[in-house]
Amino acid sequence: MNPPPGAGTRSPWAWIPSLYFAQGIPYVVVMTLSTVLYKNLGISNTDIALYTSWLYLPWVIKPLWSPLVDLFSTKRLWIVTLQFVIGLAFALVAFTLPGPGVFKLSLAVFWLMAFSSATHDIAADGFYLLAMKHGEQAAFVGVRSTFYRLASLSAQGGLVYLAGRWQETTGSIVQAWSLVFGLLAVVFIAVAAYHFFALPKPESDRPTAGGQELTREFFAVFAAFLRKPDIFTVLAMLLLYRLAESQALKLLSPFLLDKREAGGLGLTTQQVGIVYGTVGVAALTIGGLTGGLVISRHGLRRLVWPMIFAMHAPIVAFLLLAIFQPGNLWVIGSALAVEQFGYGFGFTAYMLYMMMVADGPHKTAHYAICTGFMALGMMLPGMAAGWIEDHIGYVKFFSWVLACTIPSFIVIGRLKIDPAFGKKLPAN
Repeated sequence: MNPPPGAGTRSPWAWIPSLYFAQGIPYVVVMTLSTVLYKNLGISNTDIALYTSWLYLPWVIKPLWSPLVDLFSTKRLWIVTLQFVIGLAFALVAFTLPGPGVFKLSLAVFWLMAFSSATHDIAADGFYLLAMKHGEQAAFVGVRSTFYRLASLSAQGGLVYLAGRWQETTGSIVQAWSLVFGLLAVVFIAVAAYHFFALPKPESDRPTAGGQELTREFFAVFAAFLRKPDIFTVLAMLLLYRLAESQALKLLSPFLLDKREAGGLGLTTQQVGIVYGTVGVAALTIGGLTGGLVISRHGLRRLVWPMIFAMHAPIVAFLLLAIFQPGNLWVIGSALAVEQFGYGFGFTAYMLYMMMVADGPHKTAHYAICTGFMALGMMLPGMAAGWIEDHIGYVKFFSWVLACTIPSFIVIGRLKIDPAFGKKLPAN
């Protein structure tokens, strides 16, 4: 498939919002929406956490095949092709749900979706660097982030709400979720068709020649990363900062949906779409924007301790919800808003730390390696979270999650951060 004739300069507003909205949707579907789907289908927490955590693997290992995106074809063609593939994967999920062996078959399709989405991330981020001038890149970083978060809001809020609404109108969980994934398929194929025409065609977007040189450079990049100062502290930070959150995140939707006699809050799917997907993601976005603002004024070193406390302390809200099991939706929504705001605020420090670690001659590749270790730190603890909860219940589980914040505090005490890093320079 060749791009359409007549390359012209296109406004970034014509493609950046849609590209990063499309980048966020499949990740949220694979990581979060799948847990709601499987909980609705009656899958155990042990199986939900174990098998959906494995879906992090493509993001863990994506640096291993990132050179292929450079070596074969253009990033523009990778983007459009992968969006069509992801759209077809959504359609496959819709078709597998009514049949036998739905858990295994849908997981297999989610694997396809996860690998396609991780590869799409590589192509989209690389295309952004090629298609934008340096000044434009900085100006549109906030636009990228905003539309990625809007994708989270749409998937965790709007789609979950639709699934609950259609469950009521059709009387069938399977039919409702088939409609949701069918809708996603139509939207994604339409987005791919739009990007086929809307994406610009920068001259520098060409396949990289020289496979042997590329292979040699590939290993040199990894070697340079492992030679970074205090590399063991760096790796500990990347793996442990989200140790608590990685477990809480996997069980939050099941906790909200589980019956009260099972220790959950007994919410409907529609209510989860409202309190977690909409209110929660809105609070997450505000927290992230606030975190970026205060770091730009005071620097990362000064704020890393307040930010890690802001990220971990609200886990107490989950514990209190599990103990008291309130029935008031406003109370539940407020607790989740506080937790998500704290997470968005505190996660900013983690992102800035990865940028600091990646800084240097190979910053793009080293940042990808950092995100791979971040995904590994989410995958491994999340795999065991459901088994732990099934054996000890939600109250003890969230107590355990709270205890899992301790290693990250220990690592923070060992970090070496430039006092000026992250602080916005004053204008001349």
